[in-house]
Amino acid sequence: MIKINFTAGLCMGLFLLLAGCKAVGPNYQEPAWKEPSLSDVKSVEGAAMTPVEITDWWQVFDDPVLTNLVHRALANNLTLAGSLAQIREARARLGVSRAGLLPEVDVRGAYERFRSSESMGFFRDGDHYQAGFDARWELDLFGRRRRSIEAAQAAFDASSATFEHLWVVVAAETAISYLQYQELQRRIEVAETNLVLQRDTLEILISRAQAGIGDELAVEQARYNLERTRATLPGLRSGIDQTLNALAVLSGEMPGDLGVAVNPDSRMLSAPLRTLAGIPASALRQRPDVRAAERALAARCAEIGVAEADLYPTFALGGAIGLESLEATDFFKSESRLFSVGPSVSWPIFRGGSIRARIEIQRALHEQAFINYEATVLDAVAELRNVLSAYAHEYERLDSLQKAAAAARSAVAIAQDKYKQGLADFNSVLDAQRSQLTFEELVVISQSLTTRNLIGIYKALGGGWERLE
Repeated sequence: MIKINFTAGLCMGLFLLLAGCKAVGPNYQEPAWKEPSLSDVKSVEGAAMTPVEITDWWQVFDDPVLTNLVHRALANNLTLAGSLAQIREARARLGVSRAGLLPEVDVRGAYERFRSSESMGFFRDGDHYQAGFDARWELDLFGRRRRSIEAAQAAFDASSATFEHLWVVVAAETAISYLQYQELQRRIEVAETNLVLQRDTLEILISRAQAGIGDELAVEQARYNLERTRATLPGLRSGIDQTLNALAVLSGEMPGDLGVAVNPDSRMLSAPLRTLAGIPASALRQRPDVRAAERALAARCAEIGVAEADLYPTFALGGAIGLESLEATDFFKSESRLFSVGPSVSWPIFRGGSIRARIEIQRALHEQAFINYEATVLDAVAELRNVLSAYAHEYERLDSLQKAAAAARSAVAIAQDKYKQGLADFNSVLDAQRSQLTFEELVVISQSLTTRNLIGIYKALGGGWERLE
């Protein structure tokens, strides 16, 4: 009875001691956030970009094929699947760390047939039966376990944020690949339209030459102009195949077996002009890659405490209860009961400086994580500023290119008319046709770039994963 009371008192005392102990190592503090200024970045006048819009930004383009492609990619992309497995791993590691705070209890049982040596002067032959429970509880007086849990929780959060970042990237890359496909289709259309015009011109020149009112030089000039345009088509069609293969990989499908019907005649992605008005100032701070870097920093801070705890003693409370007998018939009798309980302590006295070296390692890793966090923030701000500026300037450029393309089409008609009247040579027709092809292709490319920069803005804001509050 006295032993039981003493044990209970010992346990109560250890509980009180544990409750009053503070975990060693630095307590984590989230880095201060300096809100970036975007007021100096060139913008456009348009509809305000809303937080809800950023969440499902691909809906802005009102293209069912794009929506289908994005949803398939987010559901089947293999990179996302791998990241999801990493989250499950991090969750399991967190469970292992949390289990360290609880007592360890093992069930044991053994049977032994023994026979001692007669030469030793004491001979015995018999059986040995044993069964019971062993328990051990490491008292987390200096916070080793608590810091381990803190580190595992932060690592789990970082894995989740990394998955969210990949989710954003996959959605954006799918839309960009689809946009590239549409751009190449439009450029093929432009080239084929110009081919028709150039073929008609060549046929007219051949007829004029055969009738003796034209010259062979103009015919050959028209011919090489036609073939130069025709030579651009194979490269464009090769690009079509590459973008379809990229879409298949993003969707987790075998290249060549894309399970989504991509209509080559659909209009190219476009959306009304958007401005950043109304977006919360904390949008960049909530970007998944920024949060992943911040959580990785928190994990490294906690690991310093885990390393520092090795400088201090480890206290544990152990015990056992069970049955032990040399005869099977006596095994369950009260005389066969046994138990033991008591504390233990271990303290590393000399490790050749390895403990302090490990602490220094963790401090260096923490410094690296902090630098990586700051670099991630700078990259995020630069990315947003770049796409905002590119979006506004490309829209301005598109307006000029559209005017130039319209002028080039008029110039072709005028040059052909003057050539027929003998008021200009054929070089003016060639120059006008080349300019028309060039400007019409540049218009298509600029339209694609404008939309691509808008997608870049959504991506830079972390769009596609969660609603910004």
